[in-house]
Amino acid sequence: FAGYISQVLKNYTDHACDGEYVSLRCPHRTTISIQSSFYGRIVPSHQMCPSRYPHSYATLIKEDVACSVGTSLQKMLDECQDRRSCQFLVNSRLFGTDPCPGTGKYLIVWYKCRPNEYKSKVACEDDKLRLSCKKSMVIAIYSAIFGRTQGGSLECPYQNLGMPMIECQSATALQLMIKRCHGKRSCSIYASTYEFGDPCYPGIQKHLNVIYTCATFYPLDNTPLLLPVDETQPPVLTSSMEPVGVSTEMALLSNILAAYAFIT
Repeated sequence: FAGYISQVLKNYTDHACDGEYVSLRCPHRTTISIQSSFYGRIVPSHQMCPSRYPHSYATLIKEDVACSVGTSLQKMLDECQDRRSCQFLVNSRLFGTDPCPGTGKYLIVWYKCRPNEYKSKVACEDDKLRLSCKKSMVIAIYSAIFGRTQGGSLECPYQNLGMPMIECQSATALQLMIKRCHGKRSCSIYASTYEFGDPCYPGIQKHLNVIYTCATFYPLDNTPLLLPVDETQPPVLTSSMEPVGVSTEMALLSNILAAYAFIT
């Protein structure tokens, strides 16, 4: 259980320079879920993906360190989303027009491994959300959103009260759901600003959307189950890249599961 949960909740990062293969892979019974992607260059070549040109030629051209392609995320979704694994050769032709000819570029991908069998529950603002699993199984939280998304929610339709349709989400929803429900057979929580704070402008209706799976728990002994903390820090991000980091969440999860296993 501990190994499975650590693989499911961990944020994976992979990168490849121009002319190299990028390879994404998820464990059995999970599929790739692309979180973010970047193709271009934002750091000098001596820090990442050195230039393949001779040094004498490289000094004649000015390296562009503010270069990015807006189609990288969509390309990764097309190539890898919902697959167990994917692999392809990285080059500028994959992403359309080359934004900085003569500058060597690289691809960075952030992804998670989503369980093939998962459940989704939604609660409208101020309603109670209840999660439960069968006997000998416990809740494993995959994602949690509290706020308002652009697509909205069929269960909680948006009522236009003169407020603009703006996306807003709590930054601590996942951490709170892990703390409240992770490793338990059942749990409940109110989809309220009292629990999650208010990430939106006053008057905007919110909802809580939780994706989780029920995992079989096999306690082997009384030794606490310690999960590896993902301490990998992603490269410096620009406004064109979406930051994804879960080191705090993984540390929190490690403590929760260790305590749960020890008590069991």
